Amino acid sequence: MAALIRSGRSVGGSRGSLSGEPRPRGSGGDWGSGETGAVGVPGVPRGGKGTYASRLSQLLGVPHVAMGDLVRDELASPAPLAKELAGIVNQGKLVPDEIIVNMLSEHLKNGEAKGESGFILDGFPRTIRQAEILEGVADIDLVINLKLREEALLMKCLGRRICRECGGNFNVASVDIKGGDGRPHIYMPSILPPEQCLSKLVIRRDDADEKVVKTRLRIYFDVTQPVEEFYRSRGKLLEFDLPGESPSLGESYWKH
Repeated sequence: MAALIRSGRSVGGSRGSLSGEPRPRGSGGDWGSGETGAVGVPGVPRGGKGTYASRLSQLLGVPHVAMGDLVRDELASPAPLAKELAGIVNQGKLVPDEIIVNMLSEHLKNGEAKGESGFILDGFPRTIRQAEILEGVADIDLVINLKLREEALLMKCLGRRICRECGGNFNVASVDIKGGDGRPHIYMPSILPPEQCLSKLVIRRDDADEKVVKTRLRIYFDVTQPVEEFYRSRGKLLEFDLPGESPSLGESYWKH
């Protein structure tokens, strides 16, 4: 069984909820049936995709493949591609789809050679073209779309802080949004730094201006909304509204 999980914006309406017993829309396989999963997680900033990917990795017993980590690992390697990647990244450009897919394909081939029969894909696809390319690399049977309301995403983006000394990532925003109209109550506590980092926190330049953050999120949604439709039209989309960060993901959760 293969599946893809992506995080996105919640726009209301009836859908599943991760608080209590989930009531997902759509259909998918039984993750508790013993089948091995191949799971991917692209997603919006602060959607919690990395946390869910990590927990699903443990639940399904398959490796967690973060696209960002693949790029960083390649940059640190002596491989010829590292120099080309460094030039792209240092200019602030996006790594071309062809390079990303080749890296992913090679990684999956190496995993298969080691006996791995599944994977958790984190950070891909984010565009229709990437989704189409991915279909030629892996069989995707189920897409689990983790949704978070836009106001919560905005608050968490604006609350991001980095320690200029240790490089640690923190978030000073505490989100508490009432539920309604079929949407769950959202509670996302702040992630505060240790005392030694308090005086060293800095705001990322692209998070300092609310208008800039809103524009960035709008562009992201405009680009990724068609990806949801891509998988919905194939009967592979399963959606959940998130009540906050990091709920417990037990085996029974995936049997609904």
